[in-house]
Amino acid sequence: DGLRVVDISNPAAPVEVGFYDTPGFARHVAVVGNYAYVADREGGLRVVDVSDPAAPTEVGFFLTPDEAWEVAVVGHYAYVGTRTFGLRVVDVSDPAAPVEVGAYETLGTVESVASWGHYVYATAGYDGLWVLDVSDPTAPVEVGYYDTPGAADDVAVVDGYIVGSPRPVS
Repeated sequence: DGLRVVDISNPAAPVEVGFYDTPGFARHVAVVGNYAYVADREGGLRVVDVSDPAAPTEVGFFLTPDEAWEVAVVGHYAYVGTRTFGLRVVDVSDPAAPVEVGAYETLGTVESVASWGHYVYATAGYDGLWVLDVSDPTAPVEVGYYDTPGAADDVAVVDGYIVGSPRPVS
């Protein structure tokens, strides 16, 4: 159902103020400044200008080699998790013309991406957690791996610790 902009200035009564219908299935969003970066499954990475919340407008896109499931944006780079082709590093310094500059092939679907410093943390379901050094975004390097109990579905970084929500082994 695309990207929805909701006014929460009155927390007791959230109200939708804007909408952009992405071509795919909007699965995850990261907002930096006036731009929303949408992991849009078969629609790849969509860059939407939200400076006017009532009229979000797509300004650029990058078609990933497979479904885009997750996105985190740090500086001029979007780290896009895909269904079967790992993590893609996309230069978004020109939001109208995002371009892939690097990649790292993980096992499984990249379910979640978080960053801290020059590291990116990518979870891949039952295939665990990857720690990647992205100090050179054109060549991400694995510097650590953790085989999670159950499926690693979500990850966040808080004060140097990884906090996740694994799904139990069934």
